[in-house]
Parts: sequence; structure tokens; C-alpha cells
Amino acid sequence: MELRPGSYDKILELAEKGVEMPNPWTLDIGEEVDPDRISGRGVILFPGCRIYGRNTVISAGARIGYEGPATIDDCQIGPGVELKGGYFNKAVFLEKSSLGLGAHVREGTILEEEANGAHCVGLKQTILFPFVTLGSLINLCDCLVAGGTSRKDHSEVGSSYIHFNYTPDGDKTTASLVGDVPRGVMLNRAPIFLGGQGGMVGPIRVNYGNVVAAGTVLRTDVDDEDRLVFGQVPTGENRDRRPHSYRTIARVVGNNIRYLANLVALEHWYAYVRRPFFDRQELGNLVYAGAMARLASAKEERTKRLEAMAAKAKASIGRYEDRQQSDAGKREFYDAMQAIDGLFAGGPAEHIGAAQRSSFLDAAHVQGQSDDQKYVDFIKGLPAETSEAGARWLQAIVDHLCRQAQALMPSLHLFSK
Repeated sequence: MELRPGSYDKILELAEKGVEMPNPWTLDIGEEVDPDRISGRGVILFPGCRIYGRNTVISAGARIGYEGPATIDDCQIGPGVELKGGYFNKAVFLEKSSLGLGAHVREGTILEEEANGAHCVGLKQTILFPFVTLGSLINLCDCLVAGGTSRKDHSEVGSSYIHFNYTPDGDKTTASLVGDVPRGVMLNRAPIFLGGQGGMVGPIRVNYGNVVAAGTVLRTDVDDEDRLVFGQVPTGENRDRRPHSYRTIARVVGNNIRYLANLVALEHWYAYVRRPFFDRQELGNLVYAGAMARLASAKEERTKRLEAMAAKAKASIGRYEDRQQSDAGKREFYDAMQAIDGLFAGGPAEHIGAAQRSSFLDAAHVQGQSDDQKYVDFIKGLPAETSEAGARWLQAIVDHLCRQAQALMPSLHLFSK
């Protein structure tokens, strides 16, 4: 086997840094890869790995490709992460997260601390909060999953689960919230269980403490907590299809606005709470930058999908005579899209939730942070009243953005519950 000259030089440089490579001549490392972004402390690149991308970061203790060849392309990998085999592109993996053989992870994905999946997991534009666990043979694109308090008390998605994120009308305005950001980041909410061989028809909302029975396909939101949910048996109907009728346009747009508002809340959380913990880690500032870039790309993805749906909705106005009320909502939705783009564009706006943020940060900093304190330990150590103050801050951001979006589309009751 003949190595590319650039790859040979990179391998030698990484070996000199202390990166462990059991069979280095089976590796392929792109000429654009910056060895300074790869730690020499405890990193193992197993045979067959491909490392590409000028923005790739591999932190101390990461193990790549133990179960099979792994391709890393423009990913930011935190300390102690294990990516055991598969393809990983423009994704972020925080401390001790892991995925098994056959993973296929694409742009916009963030796995937070100790989030994990078994073999053959497909993710794209998906955010898993700490401890969230995925079984095997799962396709979970365009989701945010929260819930749980530890590795023994975590939200779980059973094997052979799928999030249906593409409609017969060709829309992908289907992002689903399993839990939420304001309460989920506090790591003190009941876990959510989505039983195996089931699915969700996005966009769906599922609240904390719910158990969805195996084999269930969710088609409606589960806003109550602590419920045991069974799916409805399809009726076997055969009727006329109405392309682009958008009968439930208010619910679809509302759930997308909620999702976007939660992404903004998560940006604020990273910027004001998480950042100091990144700064203490070797290469942590680069991982933080990657996470913020992924959140920005997630917002862009969601608004792009809304724009595409709005254009189709406008084109269908007048097509169905019994849908005149829906037509008014379609027109408002289309006319509002430029303003909606502006509402969610850019980084965290400091003025949103400023009073609640100051109250929380003042209370949280009273607890103190030692230089070696882990993010998860710090959050779990907050008193209940401080955690609730943090949730109120982030919820104020979500509520503010939802109110502004609702004002743009008054005939659509976006947030009926």
C-alpha cells in the first residue's frame, strides 16, 4: 500500500506527539488536517481510520475505530469520546459520548456528555442531551432529545426506532422535541422512553416522564407528563389524496417555531453557562466553536425547510374550495417568512431574557467552580431553586420568540397548548 505523501508526514507528526496508532500505515490523514488540533494524550486511532477536514479536533483520550474503520470529517471530538466505527461529518461529540459500529452521523449533530448509541445508528441535525441512550438500528434525524439525570436514569430510544422526517409533499419541516431545552439542560427531569420498533411522524412534542409502548408510531403531541402511551391502529382508509392542502399548517409551523426557539435558548446556554467549562479543557475552545457552529447550522436548516414549505403553501392557495380559512393562514405564513428568518438569524441576542439570565448566573456562581469541576457535576450540584431560575430564564427566551412569531401570523393559532 502506498501512502499519500501528506498523509505520511501527518502520521509521523502525530506519532511524535504521542498519538497511539497500532497500525499507522493503514490510516489516511488529509493534508488539510491540523495536527495541533489533535491531542497527544491518550488518543488512539485504530487501523483503517480516515481523518479529514481542516476543522477536525480530537481531544485527549478519544478512541476512534475500535470496532471497524471510521471516517472523521470536520468533526469536533471532546475528551474520552469513543466512535467505534462508521462515518462522522460536521458533528460534535462532548466528553465520554460514544457510538457503536456502523454509525452514520451527519451535519448538525451534537452528542452531549455520555450520550451514546449502539450499532448502526443514523443521525443528522440531531441533538442528544447528556446520558441519552439509543439502541441499535435507529434512524433519528431532525430531533432534540432530553431527559434523565444520570447514566442509570436516562432517556432511551429503543432499537429499530425511526423518526419520520420527510412528508409525501416533500417537506422536512418535521423537527421533533423530545423534552425541551429550558428544563432538559438542568439534568433533573424524568426520563422519556420511546419503545423499540416504533417511530414518530414529525414534527412531534413529547413531554418528560412519558413511556411510549414498543411498536407505537406517534402521530400527535404528548404534552402531558408521566403517561403510558399506546399508538392508534390505522383504520385502513382509502380516500382521495390532497397534495399541499396543509390541513394542520398551524400545528406544523408552531412546532417548528418552538424548535427554533429552543435552539436559540441552547445557544444562550452554551454562551453564558457552558463556555467556561470548555475553556478549561485542552482544545476545548475549538470544540465550543464547533458546537456553536452546529447550532447555527441547525437554525439555518430549520428556516430553510420552512421557506420551502411556505412557497408550496402559497402555490396551493385556492386549490381546495373548502380550505379558505387555511388559505388565509398559508398567505400569512408565506408573507412572514422573511421576518421569521430575521427572528432566528445570528448568534444569541443579549437582550432576550437578560433579567432572568442575570438572576440565574448570580445564584449559580455563588456555588463556586473549581478549575477541575466537570460541567455535569456543576449542573447536578445546583440547588433546586437555582435550577428552576435557570429554566425560567431559558423559557423566557422561548416564549419571547414564540410571541414574536405568533404576532406575524395572527390567524394561525400556533401555540394552542
